[in-house]
Amino acid sequence: MSASAPAIAPAGAVSARSRSPLRTAAALGAGGLLLTGCGGGATPAAGGSDDLHARLPEAVRATGVLKIGSYLNYPPVEFRDSNASPAGIDPELAKAIGGRLGVKIEFVDMPFEKLIPAVQAKQVDLAMSAVIDTKQRQLGAADDGHQADPGVDFVDYFGSGTVMVVKAGNPLNLSSLDGLCGRAVAVQRGTVQDELAARQVPACQRVGKPLQIHRFDNDDQALAEVASGAAAADLNDYPVAQYNTTQPGRAGTFQLANTNYLQAGPYGITVAKDNTALRDVLARTLDNLIHNGEYDKILAKWNVRRGAVSSAVVNGGL
Repeated sequence: MSASAPAIAPAGAVSARSRSPLRTAAALGAGGLLLTGCGGGATPAAGGSDDLHARLPEAVRATGVLKIGSYLNYPPVEFRDSNASPAGIDPELAKAIGGRLGVKIEFVDMPFEKLIPAVQAKQVDLAMSAVIDTKQRQLGAADDGHQADPGVDFVDYFGSGTVMVVKAGNPLNLSSLDGLCGRAVAVQRGTVQDELAARQVPACQRVGKPLQIHRFDNDDQALAEVASGAAAADLNDYPVAQYNTTQPGRAGTFQLANTNYLQAGPYGITVAKDNTALRDVLARTLDNLIHNGEYDKILAKWNVRRGAVSSAVVNGGL
């Protein structure tokens, strides 16, 4: 997303860095960060957690740890705080899940495009990193429809969508994808926003106004493109776009082109297809957190209650 601007984090917090270079599979396990689940380590908490703990796969119960892949450079969904610890919506939800399951949470920071392969290769137990649940990802399908990988399952936990970030004042009066024709748009590589922009290219070609897509490793680079005028807009997830248009240093620089989603899609906890036991206990645990109010408190803290779901849904993406 050109020269990288520093990621903006909540007061008292800083971002670690731009997206790191691609790592080899052997290195993916390095740099794990532990978050102790509420209820104390591997001891199941009260209130029905004993039953949830017993439903975990034997390998997880044996280690007492859930290893979670995440790209920790996407505030407010996930980032590193001033102590370099995981912070944000996903780490807080993960900690609450760990507390109900009676296990510790270990975050493994890795590039976004490596998350699904890492889940499939069992290098991590699951991924939580604003991963949009789509049928294509569930099926492991390539753009041309052929089977590219085994696919993954999702436990949907947050309703999000793509919005457009533009310069403050919206000088180009942008409100739709068609308005980007004849211009350049900035996106983060490998995201649904990247796919959405790519699908708009033929439409722009038909009207004789080619769309240029500038792809970057992180959203700070995309925003720098918008700030400099090199790109007309940045396509991003709603929580991150809202954050980047309201935080100190960004308010008055960027704004949302409008509040409507260009494309809706839920965030999903990402689990290997053959790990149905983990998938199902995560869904039950998320429902538990929704019903006892912990889930809503976390979303309210980060001002993203618009995306709240009423229950966990498995593979609800389109």
